Amino acid sequence: MKLLTIAKRFRKGILIALSLVVLEHVAWIIEPGVFGKVIDALIDRASSEGATLDSLNVTPLFLWIFVFAVNSGTGVVRRVVDERIYLRIYSELATGVASDGKKKQYTVSKTVALTQLSEQYISFLQYRMPEIIDQIVSIAGAVIALAVFDWRISVACLTIILPLIYVTSVYTQRVSALQKEYHDNFETTFDVFTTQSAEEVKQYYAKVTALKQRIANWGALNFGVMRVALLIIFVAVLYISIDLDNFTTGAIYSIVAYIWTFITTSEYIPELLESWTSLSDISRRLKESEG
Repeated sequence: MKLLTIAKRFRKGILIALSLVVLEHVAWIIEPGVFGKVIDALIDRASSEGATLDSLNVTPLFLWIFVFAVNSGTGVVRRVVDERIYLRIYSELATGVASDGKKKQYTVSKTVALTQLSEQYISFLQYRMPEIIDQIVSIAGAVIALAVFDWRISVACLTIILPLIYVTSVYTQRVSALQKEYHDNFETTFDVFTTQSAEEVKQYYAKVTALKQRIANWGALNFGVMRVALLIIFVAVLYISIDLDNFTTGAIYSIVAYIWTFITTSEYIPELLESWTSLSDISRRLKESEG
C-alpha cells in the first residue's frame, strides 16, 4: 500500500478536501498585501486636510473583507467536510489491512499494529497534506509578493534552500532508521501486554521512550539550524526594506507580514519530514503484508 495508491482510490473525496485547502491558503496569503493597501488608504485620508469619510478610498477595505471572508468561510467548510471524507477512507483501509493480515496468518498483535499504523495515512492526508500545501502556498506566495516590492528581498529568502537541502538529507537518513526501529517495536505491543508482566511492559515503554527522544533530538537540531538561517535572512531583508527602499507604511507592514509568514512556515519543515519518513516505513510494511 502506498500513499499514491490511496490517493487514486479515493481521489474524488481527497480532491474536494485538498481543493478547499488550496482556496483557503491562497486567500490567506493574499491578505497581507491587500491589508497594506487599507493601511495606506487610511493614512492618506488622515494626512489630507479637510478629508471627509466620503473621500476615503473604500475599495481596498472591501477587497480585504472579501478575501478575509473567503479564507474564513472556506476554513469552516473544510473542517466539516474533512471529517466526513477521511473517516470513511480510514474505515475502508482498516478493514482491508485486517483482511490481509488474516490471509497472511499474522499474529493478532501484528495485525492490530498494522491496522493502527495505517491510520497514519489518514493523519497525513488530513493534517500533513494541508500543512504541505500551506507551506508551498505560503513560501512561494511570500517570495513572489516580496519580489514585487524588491527582487533582492526574494533572493535573500531563497538562500534558505542551501542549508535546507543539507539539513534535510542528514535528518532523513538518521530519522528513517529510528522510525523503522520504533515501528518494529510497535508491532510487538499486543504480545508484550499478553504476558501480563510488569517488567516487560516497563522495558517496552523504556525502549519506546528512548526512540522517541532520539527522534525528537534530531528534530530539535534540525529546527535550531533552520532558525539560525532564518534569523540571518530576516535581518538581511529588514535592512533591504528599511535602509535601501522608500516604502510606505502599508508596504512595510505587508513586507514584515510576508517575511514572518516565510519564517514561521519554514519552521514546520522538520515536523513534516518526520511524518514523511514514518509514513515511508509504514508503506513498506503494509506492502509486505499485501504481498
